[in-house]
Amino acid sequence: MSNIHIIQPGFFSTIQDLGRNQFTHFGVPVSGAMDSFSATQANLLLNNDRNDAVLEITMTGPILQFESETQICICGAEFEMLLDDKAIVNGKAYVVSRNSKLVFKSIKKGFRAYLAVQNGFKIPVVLGSRSQYQGITEQTRLQKGDVLNIETVSTTSGNAGARIKIENEQLWETEIPVFKGPEFVKLSLEQQNLILNTKFSLMPEGNRMAIPLREPFSNELQGIITGPVLPGTVQLTPSGSLIVLMRDCQVTGGYPRILQILEKGLCKIAQKKPGEFITFKMVEYDPH
Repeated sequence: MSNIHIIQPGFFSTIQDLGRNQFTHFGVPVSGAMDSFSATQANLLLNNDRNDAVLEITMTGPILQFESETQICICGAEFEMLLDDKAIVNGKAYVVSRNSKLVFKSIKKGFRAYLAVQNGFKIPVVLGSRSQYQGITEQTRLQKGDVLNIETVSTTSGNAGARIKIENEQLWETEIPVFKGPEFVKLSLEQQNLILNTKFSLMPEGNRMAIPLREPFSNELQGIITGPVLPGTVQLTPSGSLIVLMRDCQVTGGYPRILQILEKGLCKIAQKKPGEFITFKMVEYDPH
């Protein structure tokens, strides 16, 4: 094993994989990468397993020092990045030498980036996942001075220098695909049409648990007996607030569930900054 030293952690950096999907019946949130599309891309470019743990970087990035050689790849949000004072870009596998320093500077596009290392970050597995979450894992986010374990690997093999043209333009789209939630039918036809023809903006209070939308949506829906919710559920409160549940959301809730966002829609929202707009587009539900 080798280490990566956290010189600066960035605004909110966490270790995530694709989540702990088998424990919701015990009340355990799914967690996992907010933008699973970009996290998976970064892993696959290194020939990693798609579920290997990555570093999720939100809004401002970290400064990292590597103890030994490895390979890295970054996908998702586009930052200005320097590896040993040389500019690097998204979607390319890079060899990292012993004592190399990786610096994330200003963000240029999107909101969350994903750093993969060869064979993934090796923090402890808890309930089948390495995803950090308060009350489940020992740490909930990176702190200055932390040390992350990675495997010591030979950089003479693998995909060093490999690069692909990433077809990720859909991440920057504002149209979010949804299907009807269980309580959607309780809205009037006028309200159903209105919710699909309104531009909603993300509020700055949003986090990995939920993102509230600013624009009020007048309604007279009654609360429900607590029912199951999951990442992508859109709840409507009596006061008219729409709340988009994200990866760290609870597993039950008492507000009407009027929409359910598809996985690719969740990835799009994960890349939106506070204040940016989205619209909902109804699609037919296809379980396949």
